[in-house]
Amino acid sequence: MTAKIEPIVGRYVTFDIAGTAHRVYFEEAGSGIPLVCLHTAGADGRQYRHILCDESITSRYRVLAFDLPWHGKSYPPVGWQDAPYQLTTQRYLETILAFCDALELERPALMGCSIGGRIVLELANRHADRFRALIGVEAADFQEPWYDTAWLHRGDVHGGEVCAALVSGLIAPQAPAEHRHETLWQYMQGGPGVFKGDLHFYRVDADLRGTLHGIDTATCPLYLLTGEYDFSCTPEDTLRTADAIPGARVTIMRELGHFPMSEHPRQFRSYLMPVLDEIEQQ
Repeated sequence: MTAKIEPIVGRYVTFDIAGTAHRVYFEEAGSGIPLVCLHTAGADGRQYRHILCDESITSRYRVLAFDLPWHGKSYPPVGWQDAPYQLTTQRYLETILAFCDALELERPALMGCSIGGRIVLELANRHADRFRALIGVEAADFQEPWYDTAWLHRGDVHGGEVCAALVSGLIAPQAPAEHRHETLWQYMQGGPGVFKGDLHFYRVDADLRGTLHGIDTATCPLYLLTGEYDFSCTPEDTLRTADAIPGARVTIMRELGHFPMSEHPRQFRSYLMPVLDEIEQQ
């Protein structure tokens, strides 16, 4: 068997969020236009490993995927044990912008999935001038909760297994078994209460209905890509959201669910590449 070394490089960067230092892990590969990638709730940047290893992307884009604080290889800040983790809209925005500033990224493109897709809409609404283009994957202004967060942080159940079980139905049936189980393994490794804390943002603190009419897609193009099998952020949710944003580009992706970049990377690639081609030509 021939050894294979992937081109991904992992590093840590320390920067302030709300006045507190955070040590954040990120992976990158490639050169060219910066493309910042935001993972889903309760997971980490490993979801983007297939994009980081795709030479047809990294030959044109500097792909960067960071783990939110409390996630993956990123540590919580000092004193984390004194209060439960809870992600808010403001903290999420500050984290993304601080990461871009720390790496001196000038008007990067940015792609986020699920909670990352929801915050893409806020970035388009509040900070469009900071980005070359925004890609919301499984993104909508609001979704009706279909889950009970009480099960996500309990002493009598295995939190990681419960998290993976909760999201398992969101993966399209066409996803290759290898990638399906890899996606679920990432959820099994989340820290205690982290998935629940992320869903505070998704359920409580980020209802964007009626607030997005001011988005200017001429300043920053907005692409919305949603899988046809996603029942958390349904195609109807995304289409409804796009109706309120003149110029938003919507694609409903066949044979994909809520985690397209990790559950079926080859199928997702067929939808992502035309978007990246457009962004490169702008």
